[in-house]
Amino acid sequence: MDDVRTSREKGLPLHIKRFHTGTLNTSAWKSLVARYQVPSTRRGIWQLGNSVFPFLVMWYLMYRSLEVSYWLTLLLAIPTAGLLIRIFIIQHDCGHASFMRWKRVNDLIGSICGILTFTPYQHWRKQHAIHHANNSDLERRGVGDIWTMTVEEYQRETRWGRFKYRLYRHPLVLFVIGPSLMLMIFHRLPPRDSFTLRDRERASILWTNLALGAGTVALTWALGIGDFMRVQIPILVVAASVGTWLFYVQHQFEDVYWSKDRAWDYYTAAIRGSSYYKLPQILQWFTGNIGFHHVHHLSHRIPNYLLQKCHEENPAFHQATVLTLWSSLRTMELALWDEKKRKLVRFRDAA
Repeated sequence: MDDVRTSREKGLPLHIKRFHTGTLNTSAWKSLVARYQVPSTRRGIWQLGNSVFPFLVMWYLMYRSLEVSYWLTLLLAIPTAGLLIRIFIIQHDCGHASFMRWKRVNDLIGSICGILTFTPYQHWRKQHAIHHANNSDLERRGVGDIWTMTVEEYQRETRWGRFKYRLYRHPLVLFVIGPSLMLMIFHRLPPRDSFTLRDRERASILWTNLALGAGTVALTWALGIGDFMRVQIPILVVAASVGTWLFYVQHQFEDVYWSKDRAWDYYTAAIRGSSYYKLPQILQWFTGNIGFHHVHHLSHRIPNYLLQKCHEENPAFHQATVLTLWSSLRTMELALWDEKKRKLVRFRDAA
């Protein structure tokens, strides 16, 4: 079983539901994904090359475009941010030890990518592992995910509590302001419970900050602080917003699966608790196949470059909820989990 599983999962029955087409037990789906869990050094190096190098080139072109028009700079920020998202997917795979065959190589690549993405690698890795272990569990929300209240919890809240939650779920806050602050400021600060972090997690925040500080000083000295900020900030804002949207839409859709601790099971949480975000080919490339999120949650050991192959070759994965660019926009209004209807609903539905 994947190493993000906690001890509570070991007590679950081996028989796990397979939707619409019979049953699939634990040993069956473990066998199903095993042959896709082998990283390819060649493909990993190729993905690094076609992500990091183009990103650096695009960053330079954005800087040179300042001499022409800042509107051109902002236009170039879109594909540049897309490449940064692709670099983050590499960091994400390294955090799951699935990008390369060797753990130390994964950690080295992930740490370097973390500097480019403004995300301390080891600290983020820990938070994300908790998300995988507790995905779709109502009793274990709040770490590494987007906070979601139940209808009953929302109705019990004070007026001030409801206001804060509605503000948090407002699209401008959830997809623009919040992610930008997280990437540029909150990732720089040790969390309040930092004393619970292991040394390497604290160190990752420190060393990432030092590397970013040194890089910022060097670039502002060479280019000027104004030009540096006019290039870097649009990239981070766009990448943070799109990245948060991707994470949101993969777990926040109407018929998503949520359950309480004892009824929760791993297979159902992966297949029904995560969507298949079917994107146009170019966007699928920029997002590193992360749209096949149901496959990724069943086995995070599968490298991003094998997720599509695993999905297409195994009908078990075709049970997942499919979202397109157009249909995913409707999920923006969903904000509360209705335990009676067993679906996400809008604020007005819970009034």
